[in-house]
Amino acid sequence: MNRFYKTLVFSCALTAAGLVSGYAAGSAHAASSEVKVQVNDSLVSFPDAQPYIDTANTLQIPLRLLVENLGYKLDWSKEANIVKVTLTNDQQTIELQTGEKQAIVNGKAVDMDVPAQFNQGRVYLPLRFVSETFGYRVQWDSNNRIAIINQDGQYHAPAWYKPKPTPAVVQTANKYLGTPYVYGGQSASGFDCSGFVRYVFQSHGVWLPRTSVDMYDNAGQDVIDLQEGDLVFFAEKNKTSHVGIYLGNGQFISAASSGGVSVASLTSGYWGKRYVGAKRVAAVS
Repeated sequence: MNRFYKTLVFSCALTAAGLVSGYAAGSAHAASSEVKVQVNDSLVSFPDAQPYIDTANTLQIPLRLLVENLGYKLDWSKEANIVKVTLTNDQQTIELQTGEKQAIVNGKAVDMDVPAQFNQGRVYLPLRFVSETFGYRVQWDSNNRIAIINQDGQYHAPAWYKPKPTPAVVQTANKYLGTPYVYGGQSASGFDCSGFVRYVFQSHGVWLPRTSVDMYDNAGQDVIDLQEGDLVFFAEKNKTSHVGIYLGNGQFISAASSGGVSVASLTSGYWGKRYVGAKRVAAVS
């Protein structure tokens, strides 16, 4: 393999004006971890050249995608800082060079939104040109920041979802891990179960009844599809006896007499046998 090919990284770009925000106007490259590319149902790995968004709000993604994932053959040549590229498959031949806004597709000139560029050892092309010329439907998922190339012509859901931020009440609850259990306690020096839950929610402007029984009877809405921050309740002999805050992944945090503020399983062990239901109270920021 040509030594230069090992170091030259070819890239292409998806114009995302109006869909992409939060990048410094003077920055040449945005945080690459915020941008992903997917072909059909699979994320594309970029070990050496990451997608990024340029100062024109254009998403840049590696052309290696076309060569390695979409079945094109690549020929190239370089003179000074100008790189000429030829891509071929069974249907078409595409010729272009850096600094030019036109490509030659099967002998015909085709305009691109931005010129092909050679910058820091990389060649960039607009993905809009790629999608229109190569015939691929492209989705832009702004929530998860993924460009989805539908090679098979079908729409696809994102293969990766941006993690949801941890609710404020959960963040606050976690700060008190290890706080000792104190019967009747309602402060950071010591909590009982309802005192802990009440203290955490009160710090976010949500007022709850004093006891776990009153919380279960009078606070919030009954829920089955648990979300982080929901109140979870437990009973002894058919009477509500304990309350905690759901953390997700089958776990909750509470002030337990056996270990103070701690995390336990909602579905197994001591508490799993005593779980009786959950409530969702007013949302907090």
